[in-house]
Amino acid sequence: MSAETTATMSLLEHLAELRTRLVKCSAAVLVGAVVVYVFYNQIFDFATAPYCEAIEGTRQESCDIVFLGLVEGFAIRLRIALYLGIIAALPVILWQLWRFIAPGLYKKEKRYAVAFVGSSLVLFLLGATLAYVSLPAMFNWLINAAGEGRIENRAEDYFRLLTLMVVAFGVGFEFPLVLTVLQMVGVVTPDKLAEVRRYAFVGVVVVVAAITPGGDPISLVALSLPLWIFYEMSIWIGRAFRRRRA
Repeated sequence: MSAETTATMSLLEHLAELRTRLVKCSAAVLVGAVVVYVFYNQIFDFATAPYCEAIEGTRQESCDIVFLGLVEGFAIRLRIALYLGIIAALPVILWQLWRFIAPGLYKKEKRYAVAFVGSSLVLFLLGATLAYVSLPAMFNWLINAAGEGRIENRAEDYFRLLTLMVVAFGVGFEFPLVLTVLQMVGVVTPDKLAEVRRYAFVGVVVVVAAITPGGDPISLVALSLPLWIFYEMSIWIGRAFRRRRA
């Protein structure tokens, strides 16, 4: 679809195209959710592996996840299928979003949009991966901090904590991208970011402490350290962009 064709489309035609894109996205999510539902047992073992690794050498006797009733197990299975179905369908969702907005963009804007969407997806996946890798150490610290009492790990609580950790790390890893965009549009400058880096570090630690659900030092360090590195990288990228524009 050309830009000229897009410009002459009526409101109803735009809405019809949007509906088509949404239907395709929903179909992709449904397919992904069905696949996750079928392979739920393997995914369940993968999701609970960090906890099983964490209890080794502790007083915990097993890494069983407790379901409080028959309905809870089925509800969690559906929820996991939906969440992972959305993640699996992200390439299709982003492609449909791109096909919807691209005809109205200039060539330069298209280039920036592709870089923005691609890098945001990669950064989110990197953050989610770091969260998963950090979970055993985090769980081990929480188990030891609980004292001598026996911990019964309820499935609802466990998967909520797991989801919040993955989302917190994934969203946190978008931080350098936001700083880079703000520098590109002139809201902030790399010199200003360099000037306030000490205050920024304190702010990063405070925000990370607020968004990480465990409240433990493991996740605090695991997310704060890369964000600080990203902050310095965004300053370097901003200065490189300024030199190129000059």
